[in-house]
Amino acid sequence: MLSLQPAIETPAPAFVGVVRHLHITARAFLPMRAMEEIHLVAGKGIEGDRYMIGREEGFYSDRPEEGRQVTLFEMETLDALLRDHKIELKPEDHRRNVTVEGVPLNHLVGRRFWLGETLLEATRLSVPCRHIEEITGKAIFDPLINRSGLNCRILEGGTVRIGDLVRNI
Repeated sequence: MLSLQPAIETPAPAFVGVVRHLHITARAFLPMRAMEEIHLVAGKGIEGDRYMIGREEGFYSDRPEEGRQVTLFEMETLDALLRDHKIELKPEDHRRNVTVEGVPLNHLVGRRFWLGETLLEATRLSVPCRHIEEITGKAIFDPLINRSGLNCRILEGGTVRIGDLVRNI
């Protein structure tokens, strides 16, 4: 039997997190470069990064995706990999742009939130890939299923710095 009651929208989880690490790279196989700040361009991507729309040189550039303008990863996942799987993965190893702490990334898909002064919309969860295993030489594919980060579209650009707050709207 169909319910005639309206769907109840689940409120966004309340959180305030922090930016711990920032990384970009100009090309797919180059090492990620640690940054003190990065510049996000609305509708395009990160200045100098491999997935900036219009100059894509990333591993998945043959599959353009507007929703992959900036990627985030949880610091807590790095801790869990070490604790549960004895795998040490550094922030530059996961190949995402922004490492955050205290942010429930999996719960943000389809939602908007602030990353420092920039406004993002979470488009989908990132999926682990064998490319990361090739680069790191570590068996991290399976442990990263459902914990591989978040892909986002940049709605309002600006500068993001280490220590900036990450908060929901």
